[in-house]
Amino acid sequence: MIGRLTGRLATKAPDQVLLDVAGVGYLVHIPLSTFYELPDVESPVSLSIHTHVREDTLALYGFLTERERSLFLLLLSVAGIGPRVALTVLSGIPPAELVGALRKQDVRRLVAIPGVGKKTAERMVLELAEKAQAFAVEEAPEAAAAVEAQDVVSALVNLGYRKGEAEKAVEAAARAGAPEGFGDFLKLALKNLTGG
Repeated sequence: MIGRLTGRLATKAPDQVLLDVAGVGYLVHIPLSTFYELPDVESPVSLSIHTHVREDTLALYGFLTERERSLFLLLLSVAGIGPRVALTVLSGIPPAELVGALRKQDVRRLVAIPGVGKKTAERMVLELAEKAQAFAVEEAPEAAAAVEAQDVVSALVNLGYRKGEAEKAVEAAARAGAPEGFGDFLKLALKNLTGG
């Protein structure tokens, strides 16, 4: 089984990359959270890999962090969730927020992820609420930031921006090193939206 690949980023798209490792091109499926953090094409990159083998398929799933890979495997342990749905979940919610939603058994938040229905969300909560506690220790500071990010998204939606636009602006602000206070975070997100 392949557990890690290090090579040159030959191509990248929001859902997959082609990684050139010593002349061999590996097609690796990735979540959006990994895509946003990837370096430019032709740069060196190292991904934690999950090799998914079925009778008719061999697919590679890659993650920049081991924590993302662990959450992916946790999601795969839920009945009815395959690799595609697990990637959809990781693409639709930041890891810290996912752990928080599972721990709080917040079905509403999980259903808000595009592609996740109520039954899937309920199964995730039922099967993963306890297991998510193991991630809680390392998530504490990040979880607080995730809650604040959601507050900023809500504020932007209340100001009339579409939710998708608001989420992108908040993600960009967070990647730039989000300020500690809600007001400063909101100002930075607004600046991203207005291009100011």
